[in-house]
Amino acid sequence: MTNNRLRLLLAEDSEDDALLLLHHLKKDRWEIEHYARVDSPETMQAALNDGNWDLVITDHNMPSFNSEEALRLIRKNNSDIPVIIVSGSIGEELAVSMMKNGAADYIMKNNLTRLGAAIERELHEAKSRAARRHAEDQLQHMAFHDSLTNLKNRRELEQALTDALGNARRNNEIHSFMYLDLDQFKVVNDTCGHMAGDELLRQISALLKHQVRETDLLARLGGDEFGVILHNCSLAQAELLANKLRESVESHKFVWETRPFSTGVSIGLVDITPDSKSSDEILSNADMACFAAKSRGRNRVHVYTAEDDELALRRDEMQWISRINSALDEGRFLLYQQPIVSLRDDNAPRHAEILLRMQGVGGEIIAPGAFIPAAERYDLMQRLDRWVVNSIFTYLGERTDLCREGRLHFINLSGTSLSDPDFFSYIQERMLHLKVPPASICFEVTETAAINNLNTTVSFIHEIREMGCSFALDDFGTGLSSFSYLKSLPVDFLKVDGSFVKQVEEDEMSRAIVDAINNIGHVAGLKTIAEFVEHDETYKVLQAMGVDFAQGYGISRPAPLEG
Repeated sequence: MTNNRLRLLLAEDSEDDALLLLHHLKKDRWEIEHYARVDSPETMQAALNDGNWDLVITDHNMPSFNSEEALRLIRKNNSDIPVIIVSGSIGEELAVSMMKNGAADYIMKNNLTRLGAAIERELHEAKSRAARRHAEDQLQHMAFHDSLTNLKNRRELEQALTDALGNARRNNEIHSFMYLDLDQFKVVNDTCGHMAGDELLRQISALLKHQVRETDLLARLGGDEFGVILHNCSLAQAELLANKLRESVESHKFVWETRPFSTGVSIGLVDITPDSKSSDEILSNADMACFAAKSRGRNRVHVYTAEDDELALRRDEMQWISRINSALDEGRFLLYQQPIVSLRDDNAPRHAEILLRMQGVGGEIIAPGAFIPAAERYDLMQRLDRWVVNSIFTYLGERTDLCREGRLHFINLSGTSLSDPDFFSYIQERMLHLKVPPASICFEVTETAAINNLNTTVSFIHEIREMGCSFALDDFGTGLSSFSYLKSLPVDFLKVDGSFVKQVEEDEMSRAIVDAINNIGHVAGLKTIAEFVEHDETYKVLQAMGVDFAQGYGISRPAPLEG
């Protein structure tokens, strides 16, 4: 041991004994950096108040003081200072009792040989305890704070909302809650990268923290979204503060590497009253109000009202999320099929489009138009697409006769699944595992989804076709530049949008569009499929045009897959 520094508080009434102890420590190569000797409760309390001690050594028996009282004072001060009793007269039973009360060790004055080792051990353990407490404090902080902005996190805000609602009910109080969503965050992130986006979030967080009251709770909910609980604040007062925050964000100039960006924030506002149903509803209503603010032009404040039709629509969509997840978990999604027949060869095999249906809790069948919009808005399409792929592959793997003779099964995919880097691997793994012939599968995506993700779509189609599957472009003709993109998309089938097909008998423009799509598709070497064929006359017009395939209620309504 060399040059160990020690800040020592010594409780000892005998100055001679104190000098002997200090001499022993010096011989043991301890450097006393700071030292005080006390011999009464008052002097010890004063020393504890003034000093930052590494160790307390206390005699047991002193005229007006003893080790038991010293331990009590140290613990009263919430101190974690190790305490070693060094005494000339202490029985073993009493020594054990003192150690139970918090003493680290006891040593006899006439045998100080192990004092140095005891000090070294206790200082090491004290350091370990301090490090452990620091780590626990950090974990506690991380559990309730956002690591990027150091604001409260969503978990803490949700608990605070519950507490605010409880106080409103108990004390008949009125509070308010704001839901904030930055308007230009994606532009910064996409243009300059995540480092720029993170810096913008830090700056906005500091700006908001400076503006809200000390009694308010500001939290980052995730991404570019924040929440503020305004305690004892009416809706009218909250609206004034919300507009003040909005103006502050709007006037903030964010610059990244000399490039300036404008900022704005949309704010949804809701009150917290004794009649509020739950903290979840408060958060949901504020979120809906924020969505309304964005929908009405962004950079504005919108106060939630139960009568707001737009918010009611958003509420319905959010309720569908729960229903979709429940149906997935409970196995209440079903596959239907609708035949696709050849208009050129009556003996050609019938293809089929695979369609998704939901079964309600009462057994009713729910069409996709009711739940797909919500699934698209709230990022559930990837989960639904994977369910469809796995389910139809499982079905076909058990019915190999359906995969013979050129029969194709058309499977709809969403644009979000095309952007999922793991989706192709999932298809490939399921196809191999369930032994589904690739030649029996044709994936399809809408023209709009394909164009919105053109590069990703082209790459995905190449991979799918290399595997042996076919690909179809659905709802073709609805885009402003449908034909200009056709050369870029290596598909096998064009499905003519049903809005044109339904009017092909009486509307010359629709008939001309269908004819043009069919002709250009054939020039490109593609097969054409007309959707929404509902009448025999439509069937005949399409057949005369030379369209290859047709599907619709006039041929067959969708029906459950045969079990």
